[in-house]
Amino acid sequence: MKPRVFLVDDHQLFLAGVRAELGGDVDVIGTASEVDAAIELIRERSPDVVLVDVHMPGGGGVRVVRDVSVSHPDVRFLALSVSDAPEDVIRMIRAGARGYVTKTIAPRDLVAAIQRVAEGDAVFSPRLAGFVLDAFAGATTAPVDPELDMLTPREREVLRLLARGYAYKEIGRQLEISVKTVETHVSSVLRKLQLSSRHELARWATDRDLA
Repeated sequence: MKPRVFLVDDHQLFLAGVRAELGGDVDVIGTASEVDAAIELIRERSPDVVLVDVHMPGGGGVRVVRDVSVSHPDVRFLALSVSDAPEDVIRMIRAGARGYVTKTIAPRDLVAAIQRVAEGDAVFSPRLAGFVLDAFAGATTAPVDPELDMLTPREREVLRLLARGYAYKEIGRQLEISVKTVETHVSSVLRKLQLSSRHELARWATDRDLA
């Protein structure tokens, strides 16, 4: 069965070229050239794999990956970029991408990378694999945050969206829960962290780079 693929890039000509190169090996179910439109359409169509550019106006590939992953964790992302800078690779992987390849990749190799990501594998251009290994090695030695460890996964999701400036109603829509449930989670987090307002909470999350 062909993987269902969604393409995100702010260069229309490149989008058309990639779509043509992929041919009949995958089922391209949509494209987007803007971040907001991409997030909305990906949520609507639930592809198996999203092929996403890194540098785009409006938050770039990182925002696409983070925002969609909150509500649709089964969607997998493969970054496709002209950049092979370590910081770009690491940011995309930390956001939740399953792989990172550069735009110099051959069409047949790109198809193979998409298929592997669809099957749950992680895929990287050979030169970039070292960056990822270094990032994971750093993560294993990162200090433990006992306050963050007190929060449930759902409370962390709510906190992350709150730190990005989302209103309760928007958080509820993103996570597909009621506004009342959002308020309950926020109250629980405030109590656990001994904070008194959502503004303090947002600042706390921002200081820890949770946004």
